[in-house]
Parts: sequence; C-alpha cells; structure tokens
Amino acid sequence: MHELISRLSGSVVGRRREIDLVVAALAADRHILLEGPPGTGKSTLLREVANELGVGFEFVEGNAELTPARLIGHFDPARVLAEGYDPEVFVDGPLVRSLRNGSLLYIEELNRVPEETLNVLVTTMSEREIHVPRLGRVGAGDGFRLVAAMNPFDAVGTARISSAIYDRMCRLAVGYQDDGDERAIVERRAGASPIVERAVELVRRTRSHPDVRMGSSVRGAIDLVAMANTLADVRSTSADSPDVTLDAALVALTGRVRVREGCSRSPEEIVTELWRAVFEPTPVTDSSDGAGKAGAPTGATTT
Repeated sequence: MHELISRLSGSVVGRRREIDLVVAALAADRHILLEGPPGTGKSTLLREVANELGVGFEFVEGNAELTPARLIGHFDPARVLAEGYDPEVFVDGPLVRSLRNGSLLYIEELNRVPEETLNVLVTTMSEREIHVPRLGRVGAGDGFRLVAAMNPFDAVGTARISSAIYDRMCRLAVGYQDDGDERAIVERRAGASPIVERAVELVRRTRSHPDVRMGSSVRGAIDLVAMANTLADVRSTSADSPDVTLDAALVALTGRVRVREGCSRSPEEIVTELWRAVFEPTPVTDSSDGAGKAGAPTGATTT
C-alpha cells in the first residue's frame, strides 16, 4: 500500500492527505464521496487511484438524463421480439457491468442525478446486489465500490443529496490547493511561462472578491497561461505583454466567474480590476519627502 501511495503522489500534485484517505477507504471496502468546488482534482484523483489499483473503472456522467434504465441496462427491443426476455439479450449498463466485474463505479456530479436513479444506488450499496425485472439478481463481485464526486449544493444545477446516500458512503471534503500546488499544476498542464505565478494569483483572487459568488478553479489559470502563450505568437509579442495577458484573462476567466446576485458589475469589469492589481501593481515610491503617503479619506482632516 505504501508503494501505491508513493506512485499516486508522483502522478497527483499535492493531495497527500486525500490520497491516503481514498486508498484507505477503498482498502476497507467502503464507498466514498469526494465533495468540493469544481476544478479541485476530484476526478483526477479517483481516476489515478483506479489506474494504480489496476481495477475496472466504469465512468458515469451525472446529469438529469441519467435514468435508472441508463444506469442499470435494458433488454434489446429488437432481440426481445425475436428471442423473448432471455438474459442473453440484456444490454448491461455501467452499474450492472461494475457489479458483474467487481470494478469501481465512478459517478461524476452525483448531486445532478435524478432522485429515482439515486434510489437505485441506495439499494445497491446496502445489499451489494440488484434485482432487475425479467433478468433476476445481479450480485456484486469482489472489488465493487461506488466512488463519486460532486460540487457543493449551491452550485448551479445541483440538488441536495439525501441522508440515505450520505449514510452509506464515506465523505471527504476537498478544497482548493495552495498556491504552490496550483502553480505546479499549471506548469504541468500549460507549460513553462513567465506569467504562471501571476496567473495563479489572479485566479485565486477571484475566489475572495466581494462581488463574486463563485470564483475560478485552477483550470482558469491553465487556460490563461495557454492562451497567453498562443496569443503572443499570433501578435508577435511576448506572453507577458499587457495586451496579451489582459485579453487572455478575459477569455479564460469571465465565463468561470459567477457574480453575486444584485451586483451591477460585469465579469469583465471584475476580471479587469483583478488583472490590474496583479499584472500592473501600483509601484511603491520613496516616502522620505512625503510623496507616496496615503491621503486622508474624503471628509477627514490632516494635521
């Protein structure tokens, strides 16, 4: 197990605590849910764990279209007419495949899945089997576990997960990584660039801006750097040129920033403000002769 964790630490930037906990949960034959903001590496971590474990991995994208039939499987209508409801004409869905093969069933965006489909998972996690009409019982092979990831409840399009789901899964909260880890991720994904540090700082500032309800993930910094590198070639200039970095920031971040309700400012105005603070900081001047001293607030007096 120590060798597994070492390999994972080499393929996943940071996240040592999360790696330990996910590996331990799966080794204990537990189902596990990773919950956190978009772009925090939840899917990457789970995929790498499955890859290093060498087990099967059934991927399911959680959305409103994920019906129980799509998750479980269905009888082929054409073959049913010719052969009847024979087990051989049943088309396995990802849940039945993972049960038969004893593999991991990974559901992304769990809290976007319709409630009737989640109810199927409740039964499967409790009984480690499923009963399909006209097919019969499908039991779980050794190694079957449900691993899932989801964004916080207040993200657009999400719904609350019932206590029945939480009661059958271990939950791990995943937050944003520190700036050093995010810089390493950007360099790994977008390549070396003179603006990596400032791109990461700009993205991190979107998460604490008072007019922003939800800021950008590290994907915004990756796109900012990649855009700046290619835009610099298009314009025959450097990647850290002001016109390049501003346009790259606007393209990469304005779609990712969610402005608070009631705020009259646009994402473009907020990103431009943050870009100026990071890429064009106010120079510090020598205040020995009084220059550079902060002026009194409006209406105040000085002595």
